[in-house]
Amino acid sequence: MPEVHDAAQRGFTAGAASYTRGRPGYPPDIVKWLQTQVGLAPGKQVLELGAGTGKFTASLALTGAQVHVIEPVSAMLSHLRESVPAAIAMSGTAEAIGMEDRSVDAVVCAQSFHWFASSQALAEMARVLKPGGMLGLVWNVPDEEVPWVAALEAVLRPFESTAPHAYRRGTWRSVFPSEHFMPLAFTEYPHSHTGSVQRVVVERVLSLSYVAGLVPAERDGLMERIRLLLTVQPDTRGRVEIEFPYRTHAYHCKVRGTR
Repeated sequence: MPEVHDAAQRGFTAGAASYTRGRPGYPPDIVKWLQTQVGLAPGKQVLELGAGTGKFTASLALTGAQVHVIEPVSAMLSHLRESVPAAIAMSGTAEAIGMEDRSVDAVVCAQSFHWFASSQALAEMARVLKPGGMLGLVWNVPDEEVPWVAALEAVLRPFESTAPHAYRRGTWRSVFPSEHFMPLAFTEYPHSHTGSVQRVVVERVLSLSYVAGLVPAERDGLMERIRLLLTVQPDTRGRVEIEFPYRTHAYHCKVRGTR
């Protein structure tokens, strides 16, 4: 079985608790998207790959479909099993899915596909999909149209550039068009995460794999810069609670042929 990337293993093991506290959920409209575009409903079977701590799994469960999840990082999987106990959870990877051929109606990846975007993973997803099955890819992206968010991301971007995989770098797109799937369709939704500055800003930063994996001294230095930034930005200075704006990017496509 292919191994999960070392950066993901180290970063998400160290940052699992921060991930649960600091990452946003998903907008209510994403459930309708799952129903209308991905085709989820009671009686359907859906597989989530790289499910993390179950942030998106909760949205999948609201469709009434039976949810199967695969998460290779044990620290994340432990959180998921507690947060969404109805999901059938297992360890594994996108390149070696331990399920039968044509066993699910949809495969969904939320905040994860960029880690395993490869022709091998797409072939494996196509293998487990039923004829006419759907692939869904979802990411929450900080809204840099908002000045303080742009300033925050500017501090983080040099660290992100050292990460082996990142959604914003766009390298995940290189596997499309695919022999296994029809062209991607795109939908975007506004979203936000409201709560304490500690939770929605500081904990979110600490949950990033390339931050969680830093040596302590470097991570502490970065977090001090973040805290200083929050004290000087007009929209964050003196705030105890804050609204962190996001754009939710959702892509879907149908598996090709009947295989």
